Amino acid sequence: MSEPKAPIPAPGDTYKGWLFKWTNYIKGYQRRWFVLSNGLLSYYRTQAEMGHTCRGTINLATANIAVEDSCNFVISNGGTQTYHLKASSEVERQRWITALELAKAKAFRMQAESDDSGDESSPPAAGQGGGSRNSEVQSTLRTLGSKVEDLSTCNDLIAKHGSALQRSLSELEGVRLEGQTSEKIRQVTERATLFRITSNAMINACRDFLSLAQAHSKRWQKALQAEREQRVRLEETLEQLAKQHNHLERAFRGATVLPPSQSNPAIDNKGSAPVKGDASDEDDENEFFDACEDVQEFITVPADPKYHRSGSNVSGISSEMGMDDGTASLDEQSVASNPESPQSQEVVPMRKRRTRIPDKPNYSLNLWSIMKNCIGKELSKIPMPVNFNEPLSMLQRLSEDLEYYELLDRAAKCHNSLEQMCYVAAFTVSSYSTTVHRTGKPFNPLLGETFELDRAQESGYRSLCEQVSHHPPAAAHHAISERGWTLRQEIALASKFRGKYLSIMPLGSIHCIFEKSNNHYSWKKVTTTVHNIIVGKLWIDQSGEIDIVNHRTGDRCHLKFAPYSYFSRDVARKVTGVVTDKEGKAHYVLSGTWDEKMEYSRVMQSSRGGENGAEGRQKTVYQTLKAKELWKKTPLPDGAENMYYFSTLALTLNEPEEGVAPTDSRRRPDQRLMEQGRWEEANAEKQRLEEKQRTVRREREREANRSASPSEEGKEPADGAEEVEIASEPSETNYKSGHQDNYKAMWFERRVDPATGEPTHIYTGGYWEAKEQGNWDSCPDIF
Repeated sequence: MSEPKAPIPAPGDTYKGWLFKWTNYIKGYQRRWFVLSNGLLSYYRTQAEMGHTCRGTINLATANIAVEDSCNFVISNGGTQTYHLKASSEVERQRWITALELAKAKAFRMQAESDDSGDESSPPAAGQGGGSRNSEVQSTLRTLGSKVEDLSTCNDLIAKHGSALQRSLSELEGVRLEGQTSEKIRQVTERATLFRITSNAMINACRDFLSLAQAHSKRWQKALQAEREQRVRLEETLEQLAKQHNHLERAFRGATVLPPSQSNPAIDNKGSAPVKGDASDEDDENEFFDACEDVQEFITVPADPKYHRSGSNVSGISSEMGMDDGTASLDEQSVASNPESPQSQEVVPMRKRRTRIPDKPNYSLNLWSIMKNCIGKELSKIPMPVNFNEPLSMLQRLSEDLEYYELLDRAAKCHNSLEQMCYVAAFTVSSYSTTVHRTGKPFNPLLGETFELDRAQESGYRSLCEQVSHHPPAAAHHAISERGWTLRQEIALASKFRGKYLSIMPLGSIHCIFEKSNNHYSWKKVTTTVHNIIVGKLWIDQSGEIDIVNHRTGDRCHLKFAPYSYFSRDVARKVTGVVTDKEGKAHYVLSGTWDEKMEYSRVMQSSRGGENGAEGRQKTVYQTLKAKELWKKTPLPDGAENMYYFSTLALTLNEPEEGVAPTDSRRRPDQRLMEQGRWEEANAEKQRLEEKQRTVRREREREANRSASPSEEGKEPADGAEEVEIASEPSETNYKSGHQDNYKAMWFERRVDPATGEPTHIYTGGYWEAKEQGNWDSCPDIF
């Protein structure tokens, strides 16, 4: 592959090289030859096509350049042209990005100078003066052609006279007689004079050519820009006609669509998202779409301008659309900071939390060296070293759900349940934002292990987790805030290893109760998938659907986490959702990504398409107001890539604290040794803890069942602390049926949840009182 390896070119240089360009779903990325010159990026199938066939060109002066990952980047002009490109390496991608940015800056500067120049004569409008403009261009081209011929003639003369002059100089060097000297000098003088005259003619011809080219280049640029704008207008008109044709066709088939008076085609066109391959990509290639591609369940379009009124008209609109007055309360003022908002208050922490942990050691580990010794063994008996872990326990990871607790603080202040539902949904999505780079496995808690997160003075909440079961493994979590909300959950993990990836399915429900309104929300988590388990770089995806239910009002929010697909044109890690009331009427549409941000749009009107739609399924079209931001991820701290990609909160979770229970995860020795970079000692300590837990479990089983046969005793899993991901695979059925450890939790009690009817562990109280008194006598010795 002939790729440019030279240093980054100067702004005025031409840059060429091979890149991979997205073409269509069947052929994916194809190798193309790209040429960057004079602010234009053009591409060809091969280098041989450069002389006759250009496959596409994009003007960098108005283009947007975005980097997607280490090798991919996107160039778009905001209209019909979007190039999704991939370089062969990160270094090569950076070379192209630098060259493109330099060319874009120069093109933008030249365009600005052209607009500000004295040549203000605008090109004639379409259909006016077309013949005179064409004749002017032809005349100018003839003049320039004549000048080029003059330059060619001068070049030939310079070469001829230069050769003659060189021969005369050579002959002069060989002259020895006096009589020959004067004659040779005369010949050299004559030829030097001819060379000077020809050179002056060449210089004058170049000057004339340059002056003529400069005089007409700005006018040509403006004429070219006018032609491009006219082309864009024609394309927009054509797209409008296509949409109108589609509306008429659907109406003919009996589908219910929005009347033309209630939609704005111009807005629809400009609001449509750019796609990964442009229409002019390949002249002789058809574009195919994956038949199995996940089709969006609904469509959103901008609402009619009459809805974009502010102030007192909002309530009028609500009543006009059949909404309650309170339904429209989630507007710009709700999302923006207000004097009572926690974000606008100056938070003074009571103690200084740490902002760094020791950097992760660069220890290599061969997975095969572990797996080859486990052939024929039960999966639950495979010991896993700490090399695959991160220095946090599963209880601490569970507490990270409170990373964006401010969303629940805002929700507690809402007077309308539908508005409150939007914040609860955003909080649900935000809990996954910390997992995007976290490929390390957390330590699985020992039975009876706890973790407290006391942020009452700093953030107004307290959180407690306890490992309440080991077969199946399950953890209970309870958090309460002085700002009017309570969060509780019991999560068990089921996993399935499928060769190339590992699927982790959380079981159990999450509950959030608001004291002021008595609204009780519940939902379940989606599936987490870890890819490239055996070979390649690990990466994590979240996929599935979440239904958030308000058990008091019947309101619901349906969230859909789109799985990553190589063939999908949607943004990666996409999340969409709809908030409906108990009657099923939509009030808000949610959209965003689980690793970056979430936005909401208020629904002003909706219509449902017929079942004979284009995709053979029923779709709903929502007219919405402009999207507003609900939540945005906080950037990771500096150097996070060397600290297991921990967030600011995660860095503080394992920080030693005085007064915590002796069963707290902060006191776990193997986890502490791993954080300090002493992994060999951590592995030895981990094996000691696992053996200790097995011994305790055997004693507990003997006490609970004295009649157990000897053959059944001693068959405990060898990896007592590391079998969440591969030990028993708890299903929803056996998870609800009960636990098998004969263990009674310290701070939680198993009851039937009154809202869902499911058995779950609920906090019974007493932990924080025991902490104030320093009385931990009833805590087991697990470390």
